Amino acid sequence: MTGTARPTVAVGAFVFDGDDRVLLVQRGRPPGEGLWTVPGGRVELGESLADAVVREVREETGLDVRCGALVEVVERVTRAGDDLYHYVILDYVAVAIGGALAAADDVRDARFVTDEEARALPLTEGLLPVLARARAIRAE
Repeated sequence: MTGTARPTVAVGAFVFDGDDRVLLVQRGRPPGEGLWTVPGGRVELGESLADAVVREVREETGLDVRCGALVEVVERVTRAGDDLYHYVILDYVAVAIGGALAAADDVRDARFVTDEEARALPLTEGLLPVLARARAIRAE
């Protein structure tokens, strides 16, 4: 069995635009290949959580963001074939401050969507309730 040898710490970012749409990316590789989720990924050794949010969003979407409040801690244990993945994901609200939106790195597509459009996409499990919490935190 391959995958991650131990739980991996990761971050995700709920980035909203001026029209109250949220930024989603379509994953380009396992786990969750083809599914839509928020941009994010593994925290590198010695990197702060906020710096990981900024880096991951830039790498996957071309956007520059400022990391905001913590939304939720999510644990994901999934299988992709014979591979087992175990992630502890810290999701944050983030604010876009520059850059140009373009799918990059390990994502197939990146776009801002309404909640209605998001519900029509194949999403990672549990994304919609966390999105609702992110909206509430952003509104505070």
